[in-house]
Amino acid sequence: MTHVVVAGAGLAGIACAHELGKKGVDVTIVDRHDYHQFQPLLYQVATSQLPAEDVARPLASIFEHLPTVRVVRAEISSIDAGARSLVASDETISGDYLVVAAGATANFFGTPGADEWSFPLYSVADAERLRHHVRDVLATAEDPLDIVIVGGGPTGVETAGAFAELFRALRTMNHPGGRGDAWLVNHGPALLAPFTDKSHRYAHDTLVAHGAKVRLGVGVQSVDADGVQLSDGSRISSRTVVWAGGETAAPVAGTAGVTLGHGGRIDVSADLTVPGVDAVYAVGDVANIPGDDGKALPQLGSVAQQAGTWVAHNILRTAEGKATKPFSYRDKGIMAMIGRGAAVAEIGEHRHQIEGPIAFAAWLGVHAALLSGAHSKVDAFLTWAWDYFDADHAAIVECHGDPKRIAWA
Repeated sequence: MTHVVVAGAGLAGIACAHELGKKGVDVTIVDRHDYHQFQPLLYQVATSQLPAEDVARPLASIFEHLPTVRVVRAEISSIDAGARSLVASDETISGDYLVVAAGATANFFGTPGADEWSFPLYSVADAERLRHHVRDVLATAEDPLDIVIVGGGPTGVETAGAFAELFRALRTMNHPGGRGDAWLVNHGPALLAPFTDKSHRYAHDTLVAHGAKVRLGVGVQSVDADGVQLSDGSRISSRTVVWAGGETAAPVAGTAGVTLGHGGRIDVSADLTVPGVDAVYAVGDVANIPGDDGKALPQLGSVAQQAGTWVAHNILRTAEGKATKPFSYRDKGIMAMIGRGAAVAEIGEHRHQIEGPIAFAAWLGVHAALLSGAHSKVDAFLTWAWDYFDADHAAIVECHGDPKRIAWA
């Protein structure tokens, strides 16, 4: 009677618990929320392209047909890897195996004012907070709504593209909010750093064509209530700063009593176990997972999902007295949405690049498939189709509060 404790209900934790639950293993999964959130689409909640319920599904629904999986909604205050236990809401929960999948949080790199004045996008609450802020600013429409997005990775590029399209739609409606600009500030010399040079150029040129203003090779020195101060001495005035400048492991990882590596994450062995302790695994954004070349794999949803499933299989093998197997990531490629009909994808290990409408369709298909629940998949697809043919959709939502969604309930 093996009991597995899973700390965190992100993509990795859900995949692990689901796979074990299908085999009848007793699992306790602990998270501060009673729902699973699909982080790659949070920017679409923030920009009114999708409702929050499409990217957040109740854990009870996910595990309703798996009676051996118990869901505990509680804040995890500490983890004891040596004892294979965690403390959540003053309750100690222990197991034969511990899977740490606590996720990540924004990394402000010590930038003054960033924690206080910017809007990170790491939870549904973050996305809703930003959406309500944008709606409130547009409701007054006394001044232009200038938005500064910090960070040129996929989250920053996708968020900048979405806001650029929102402003363009507002201008076609002659709404005062259409006077605003979407700024993308990136410390590095190119957007979408993990991609190839061709994709860098495509992302930059497409964003500019959609109306975004891009600043490369310049960092953010400080953030305050009225804007950002840049490293080259210039300043952008804005009451809305979206922080997509990087992430670090959830702080609870530091309580586990194990050595932390780059990004405050837990270094793991090839089989995803934590060195120095028995029957403890770490997966997802809280872990540095080595690839075939020995370098840490990127913090991608596909890596987290595959690793979570792999951990479940290794636990089952161990319980049967068999040896664990080293994790083998199946690299299907990377992709990023840039705007309506515009995306870039690099497929497979050899990074075959596609762009434009074909990549846009591929992005929609992959992300809809990763969503949890049939209703979310269908609703997302219909909403994306509506957005594609109705350029004013998100703007109408922001200006009038009419969500134009399917009311499944």
